Amino acid sequence: MEFRPSELILIRHGASASEGLLCGRTDVDLADAAMPALANLAGLLPGVERVVVSPAKRCKQTAERLWPKAALVEDPLLWEQDFGAWDGLPYNDLPDVGDLTRAELARFAAPEGESFADLCARVHPALMKLAAETVDEPVIVVAHAGIVRAGISLALGDLSAGLGFVVEPLSLTRLTCHPKGTFAVSCVNWRPGG
Repeated sequence: MEFRPSELILIRHGASASEGLLCGRTDVDLADAAMPALANLAGLLPGVERVVVSPAKRCKQTAERLWPKAALVEDPLLWEQDFGAWDGLPYNDLPDVGDLTRAELARFAAPEGESFADLCARVHPALMKLAAETVDEPVIVVAHAGIVRAGISLALGDLSAGLGFVVEPLSLTRLTCHPKGTFAVSCVNWRPGG
């Protein structure tokens, strides 16, 4: 796969060792089961020298396995959504929040947590800054599903739009960065063989 200048490449981390749990700020390792998929993806993404990562272990471990020689730059703004009192709970134990529209869901926050709208307010400036760095070369970000969805929302100019997308582990989302802070979505949720 060849990346182009003016691209912001958002990669969700590999499958984590927290299968069945809601993990935003809970810091967990990659699952052993993620290793074959990482090997498949690594062969398609050679020559990367710099990667921006969330401080989460699962993101750093993903980036280190994809590009062992690349410089990793941690950005604390790229942490996953803070699910507050619900973080670390099994999905089956999460309360039913009712039938919310996507716009209502974007504003909803778990007790002591942040909403998707809060996440976007935190992440959008960081993504805009990274997009400005794509003039001569692409910028690769390894982060979380929420960060990828925030990027999609930013590109589409609709805060809740990203909530309409599935973001699989080890999937790539490519945003073409245009002057004056606009974007085009080149692809979403791409995975090798998929």
